[in-house]
Amino acid sequence: MFRIDLGRTSHYCDGLNRRSFLQLGVAGMAAVGLPQLLRARSESARSLGGKKNTRVILIWLDGGPGHMDMYDMKPDAPAEYRGLWKPIRTKVPGFDITEIYPKQAKVTDKFSVVRSLHHDTGDHYAGGHRMLTAKDLGVSGANMGQKFPSIGAVVNRELGARQPGLPGYVGIPYGMSIGIRPGYFGGHMLGSQHNPFETIHDAASPAFKVPNLALTAGTSIHQLEDRRSLSKRFDTMRKSLDDRPDTHAMDRFGEEAYEFVTGRDARRAFDISKEDPKLRDQYGRHPWGQSTLLARRLAEAGCTFVTVHLGGWDHHWDLKKGYENNLPIVDSLVSALFTDLDDRGLLDEVLVVLCGEFGRTPKMNDGGNGGAPMSQGTPGRDHWGNAFFCLLGGGGVKGGIVVGSTNAKGERPKDRPVTPCNIHATIYEVLGVDPKLQLLDPSGRPVNVLDDPAPIRELL
Repeated sequence: MFRIDLGRTSHYCDGLNRRSFLQLGVAGMAAVGLPQLLRARSESARSLGGKKNTRVILIWLDGGPGHMDMYDMKPDAPAEYRGLWKPIRTKVPGFDITEIYPKQAKVTDKFSVVRSLHHDTGDHYAGGHRMLTAKDLGVSGANMGQKFPSIGAVVNRELGARQPGLPGYVGIPYGMSIGIRPGYFGGHMLGSQHNPFETIHDAASPAFKVPNLALTAGTSIHQLEDRRSLSKRFDTMRKSLDDRPDTHAMDRFGEEAYEFVTGRDARRAFDISKEDPKLRDQYGRHPWGQSTLLARRLAEAGCTFVTVHLGGWDHHWDLKKGYENNLPIVDSLVSALFTDLDDRGLLDEVLVVLCGEFGRTPKMNDGGNGGAPMSQGTPGRDHWGNAFFCLLGGGGVKGGIVVGSTNAKGERPKDRPVTPCNIHATIYEVLGVDPKLQLLDPSGRPVNVLDDPAPIRELL
């Protein structure tokens, strides 16, 4: 068993300091149902017309971004609902967005927005679990443990990487939801080998380097080759006694892991310093922008599912200061990403998804957080899962479409209600994974990945 040391993670709001590692080998892999994995991949490919080469970049706005201050403006609503900013017209008639998004306004033909998304909970943990796993299962702030694999883990299990020598599932700089790492981005019953591979460090730093690619101290490539050769001899002897499908699967997993550690493709893909400085400027010279650019590099290289963690969206008060800081950054990175993908001829191959665990209350509070009004700055918005947004574009998803609508005050869907299951089903369709896929739970019982496998057809 080989290990790649990831180093120590920084303290986060759960108060824990974890030591992460990636194990290369077959121990534990037999427990994930490898014959079933091979069968499921084969059946998915047949049912969806063969293997695709699409990839996904999920930009996760951790904390809950406000729909009425971004993509579902209500200029005719009462002042306490319509908020602090005005909508602006965009390249697509009728597709208005916030005035703080002037760059995105020029590329709305390249993406679409679902305005009628809902799961009806304002609990961070319940919302995060539903958005990232499509399951309820009683998760809440009082019962926050992961109960089902994330969509990224399922995709990694079904498809792996699009190109050998690269991880299939990556978290930039880490996979984390509501302060838990990997939280609802994890593999859960599929095993920790399907957790996202994390880049850890700030991609905007001049000294950025992915520690995950370093071998454990004392292990050289030559030693790794020697151990690999010895392992192959044992495998050959084992095959002579037991030539089962899972043996072949484990051989392939071992080969992929070896190529990842020793090959050049991963190191080249993670080396953001190779990018044109002008393009880096367009994304923004800050952690969020450079993380998004790195995600594009990885998707282009062949990583199938890449997540970008953008935290800090829980604005119960002082919304003006928070959004006037965050939204211009998001505007730059989103517009740069779609333009970049289009310029590279990758827009039809890479699906971009932008969302968080829920939205914010349509009616603004008084900015006091229990104290005197405005004592915490400007008013803010609280938790709201009855109506929020999801942006999708690229990967064959049509651009320039607004799916659904909310009522006059943005409180709930008015038409075409959409659930997290429908978002997941759309992503699965783009990637070529059967939305009707079933997994085996720890008791061996088949469980539907999606309770509702219907994708958003008007986008496909």
